Amino acid sequence: MSDVATRTPESDDRDPFVALEQRRRPGRLELAVADLLGGLGRSWIWSAMAWQDIRQRYRRSVLGPFWLTISMTFMILTLGFLYSSLFNLPIDDYLPYLTLGMLFWTFIATVVNEGCVCFIEGELMIRQVRMPFSTHVYRTIHRNLIILAHNVVVYVAVQIWFHLPLSAYSLLVIPGLAILLLNAVWVCILLGMICARFRDVIPIVASLVQIWFFVTPILWDPSSLGGRHLWLVGFNPVYAMVEIVRAPLLGQPLAASQYLLAIGMTIAGSAFAFAFFTRFRARIPFWV
Repeated sequence: MSDVATRTPESDDRDPFVALEQRRRPGRLELAVADLLGGLGRSWIWSAMAWQDIRQRYRRSVLGPFWLTISMTFMILTLGFLYSSLFNLPIDDYLPYLTLGMLFWTFIATVVNEGCVCFIEGELMIRQVRMPFSTHVYRTIHRNLIILAHNVVVYVAVQIWFHLPLSAYSLLVIPGLAILLLNAVWVCILLGMICARFRDVIPIVASLVQIWFFVTPILWDPSSLGGRHLWLVGFNPVYAMVEIVRAPLLGQPLAASQYLLAIGMTIAGSAFAFAFFTRFRARIPFWV
């Protein structure tokens, strides 16, 4: 961080992103692309900031982020035994299903909520340090990816306890996770800019996230719907995002429609967010 703050003008001139910004009339599209790629190339910055965020959040804590893992473990066990009885489902099938659903839902929900304030939280740095705005987006995603890695311990314990089989099919979780991360990028960019301009959107998004949790098959199985309200499954993009990473790890077949929905959302959302970023990127310092 200190290296960034004390960088000399001479070193800034050699930076491709800074050099592009210092040109007389660079185009918006060119600046937007340079911002996204320049931020991605500064992985040492946003990864260090993400680790620092976690250290600050759990400062003087013995277990650190593993407190979240412990909390999630107790919640999954409680909900697992309760809802397996309510839905009359075998615990051997329901608990792994619930565990993976909660792990990836927590990642998605946290990224959405924290993405709303990714630029607001970086206000001081945005105003004082010249760097790509996308750095704050990658920082938010990387921070939550670290927490997700901690919480994977819960799935490993469940996988060992219930002897869940792993095969080559399980490797489909890799492209699924890649799609999930691509969506996290455009969601953070879009919501971060909108919420920086209109602060009332932040609690609105938080409320919508809570509602979406209950209409998405996280606690309940889609088969319980029978033939009713199938749009909650077939046209629910959040369910598609969860399912493309959950189904391979459970060894369950994944409908092609879920992959198509996830990929379609990635393309459409990325295009819209990029157009929005291109048009209003220069206003971020004034909005924060």
